[in-house]
Amino acid sequence: MSVANSPARAVPHGAGRLLGLDLGARRIGVAVCDSAGTVATGVATIERSGDPARDRRRVAELADDYGAVGVVVGLPLSMSGRAGPAAAAALAEVDALRAALDVPVDTVDERLTTVAAAGALRRSGRSARDARAVIDREAAAGILQSWLDRRRSGR
Repeated sequence: MSVANSPARAVPHGAGRLLGLDLGARRIGVAVCDSAGTVATGVATIERSGDPARDRRRVAELADDYGAVGVVVGLPLSMSGRAGPAAAAALAEVDALRAALDVPVDTVDERLTTVAAAGALRRSGRSARDARAVIDREAAAGILQSWLDRRRSGR
């Protein structure tokens, strides 16, 4: 299920690599999928600079570096599925990304992706405190993988 405010262009599926983003207050986790659109992998963490335009330029650089044909952003809905203040802020950033990027941008419900990423790292023996950047990357991978899986299943 994609939740968005009417994207101007649809993110293609299975036609190239996609970038996945986990928008955090301090960091942006970044993931990429293979060109067939089957597997997402965390690849980078962008430390927020305090300059949103600069951060968007860094996202654009990564999209270009990976040859991304689209970007998928996690939308932090409440557990009830409603869009609260965090989702509104994310949607505002999605609108800014749409204006700054040459590729379409979509959103997907990201509930519990950061929690799942932190749990997986804990089970692997790494502490969440020592691996915050890794958690953000893995949350981005979870966001993108969720979008890919939903698209593949027709949901």
